[in-house]
Amino acid sequence: MGLSEKMRPDLTSTVDPQEIEKFSAMAAEWWDPEGKFKPLHMMNPVRLDHICRQVAVQFDRDRASDAPFRDLSLLDIGCGGGLLSEPMARLGATVTGADAAERNIEVARVHAAEQDLAIDYRARTAEALAAEGARFDVVLAMEIVEHVADVPAFLRACNDLLNPGGLLIVSTLNRTTKSFGAAILGAEWIMRWLPKGTHDWSKFITPDELDGHLRAAGLSPVDRTGFVFNPITWGWRLSDRDFAVNYAMTAVRD
Repeated sequence: MGLSEKMRPDLTSTVDPQEIEKFSAMAAEWWDPEGKFKPLHMMNPVRLDHICRQVAVQFDRDRASDAPFRDLSLLDIGCGGGLLSEPMARLGATVTGADAAERNIEVARVHAAEQDLAIDYRARTAEALAAEGARFDVVLAMEIVEHVADVPAFLRACNDLLNPGGLLIVSTLNRTTKSFGAAILGAEWIMRWLPKGTHDWSKFITPDELDGHLRAAGLSPVDRTGFVFNPITWGWRLSDRDFAVNYAMTAVRD
């Protein structure tokens, strides 16, 4: 399936058309916990907990309160089917979900309507939203930077999308031997959780590289946290030391 004419103007920036084609082909399975996005469903509680911690600290919110993120505007860029957009909306944030793959947006809209959630889903890139003047308190860029064509340009667009004092949370895969074994050999070849070719190890980014890109984009990194999978308990946990495979970095716009 080709990209629509509506999306083509944005492809001059950071969108990789081949990456969009990959995820468009899998769009119908976003909400199937045993489907092609099973790894994200498994990781979702841990990454959601991490996001909530970072947002609560930055904006002095009590996570135990009802709708702790009320009055905060949040952009979930590369939102896919809305696995993070929906819980953040339930926590009170005013959520915009954006994805360059229109099929993902179609799936996300239908699912949000079924859940009676008011989420503004748009088939847009980060650059297009920034050019339109959109600004947010929080921008999530989860599991997306390893799929864009130009990481520095993408992060500059994320910076432009933030209000002063706003928070950017990025998660991605480290470029290590362990990540090759886990994300490609394990998830794609052995467990077959993902189609072969979903990831390109050469596009994985080390924490130090991401830190440098964030600073160059005008952002100040304030946290890095690892997401660690335990094959014995078959679950994920957060780590302040282990960034060998999956990790997240939080940065603030001054």
